[in-house]
Amino acid sequence: MATAKNKDASNNGSDPVIARNRKAFHDYDIVETCEAGIVLVGTEVKSCRGHSVQLQDCFAKIENGELLAYGIHISLYSFGNRFNHEAKRPRKLLMHKKEILRLANKVKEKGYALIPLKMYLKGMHVKVELGLARGKTFGDKRETLRRKQDDMDMRRAIASRRRG
Repeated sequence: MATAKNKDASNNGSDPVIARNRKAFHDYDIVETCEAGIVLVGTEVKSCRGHSVQLQDCFAKIENGELLAYGIHISLYSFGNRFNHEAKRPRKLLMHKKEILRLANKVKEKGYALIPLKMYLKGMHVKVELGLARGKTFGDKRETLRRKQDDMDMRRAIASRRRG
């Protein structure tokens, strides 16, 4: 008998991660992450399962005690009819009220924002990983790129020593 963890990991041979926001790690320092559900209509779920999602330039906002995600682009479902969804609309994120209030207090501080980092499948549900992020300065971005380049150079040097 397979456990639930094994079912999620295999997921019928497909990748459970639907989309990643790689630019967020370049533009922001991620202080903490949390998981939220997302309210989607039927054709949006089918598009998500087909990996037709883009998370570039999206953000989350707390309005009237609700957590809303703006800028998430979910492409139209190719087999959808006249009831197909709107590609870029505000989507409600689902979290416990205490968590939303805690995030609201942190976002009120200067320089913090809520950024969706990735969308993924967890069982039958689509989830969003939110990051509490602080914006990087130009110098910080250059330092991050320099560090990545140094790591890559070091890996190449080690690999070349092993070969020859």
